[in-house]
Amino acid sequence: MRPLGLPRIRWHMLTNRHYWWKAYRRVWEQLAREVSLESLLSRCIEVSHALPTDDGYHEAVVGQGGDRRLRILYVAPRYDYGNPARGLSYEENNFFHPLYSLGHEIIRFDFIEIAKRWGRDRMNQMLVEAAYRFKPQLVFTVLFSDEFDESTFPNVAESGAITTLNWFTDDHWRFDSFSRHWAPRFTWGVTTSRFALQNYVTHGIGNVILSQWACNQRLYYPMNLPKIYDVSFVGQPHGNRREVISRLRQAGINVQTWGYGWEKGKVTQYEMVRIFNQTKINLNLNNASVPGMDQIKGRNFEIPGCGGFMLTGRVQGLDEYYQADEEIVGFADTDDLIDKVRYYLGHEEDRERIALKGYRRTIRDHTYDQRFAELFSRVMSVQ
Repeated sequence: MRPLGLPRIRWHMLTNRHYWWKAYRRVWEQLAREVSLESLLSRCIEVSHALPTDDGYHEAVVGQGGDRRLRILYVAPRYDYGNPARGLSYEENNFFHPLYSLGHEIIRFDFIEIAKRWGRDRMNQMLVEAAYRFKPQLVFTVLFSDEFDESTFPNVAESGAITTLNWFTDDHWRFDSFSRHWAPRFTWGVTTSRFALQNYVTHGIGNVILSQWACNQRLYYPMNLPKIYDVSFVGQPHGNRREVISRLRQAGINVQTWGYGWEKGKVTQYEMVRIFNQTKINLNLNNASVPGMDQIKGRNFEIPGCGGFMLTGRVQGLDEYYQADEEIVGFADTDDLIDKVRYYLGHEEDRERIALKGYRRTIRDHTYDQRFAELFSRVMSVQ
């Protein structure tokens, strides 16, 4: 018997096993839709449509063999080390921003954020699915470590004759442990180390191109602000950097420092550019996060791009990009650094002359517009 007061139709439904089976199927199908690759892609993929540009970039690309704006599947983190609390990543400010500003259509795939939300395996599947569905001409990647399966990027390339490219960021110290194992899995690799390029060839890897860091002139530029700091440094205090800064202060030099690990902490992009503009001597320390390793840094181009005077550690290959003592000034060791800081603090005309020449050289030769024009004209010429 059904309980008194319960409508006949509801009692019939509750006692009908077919009703429960249909209800179970509806719930299961809904859950399946919530976790399907297609559904996840619609949540995680951001498409930035191409913008019209009038800066001459695409005319330059045509002159070098390129013939169109590209649809790029951009695989890199939005935030610094994937942590929003650390602010936007270097890749966001210096790769994504120029590519978008140049008029390329960008399909953003933030692999760190997606892996956090859905797991590493599902993230790998989603990348292959995204390449298949959006059919980009180029997949532009900046790998960190072991986020991807070894088969992922070959599968991406096979899904539509897609060119895959990874920008290797730390070949000065991660070549043996990382880069040489991953480079063969891409159509192309990019290194900023001439020494690493030779190592690639030695290991029979011939698909790696030498490029270099540069300046995103849309974010780094002169502001014509008064100079309120004698010496400043923006960056993390790894390696011997604390010791160098301490030596400068012991010598009576007023040095201001910003970045994770310093007392003032990290600054925003806008604040950093203001610091470069407001500093008499911008200090650049070229040591990598691994002791004993020096390398060319993005700062080598960003500070001159702001019209700032740069005093930088000497590093192999930097003289290929700037003329020493004419466009930038280098130092050999801490004693040499202290001597040159004292000299240039007392010689404003020399500082301003060198800073102006460094700025002109940067805008002429060392912007990401130029780097990408040269790079894409080569890697896309086979299409």
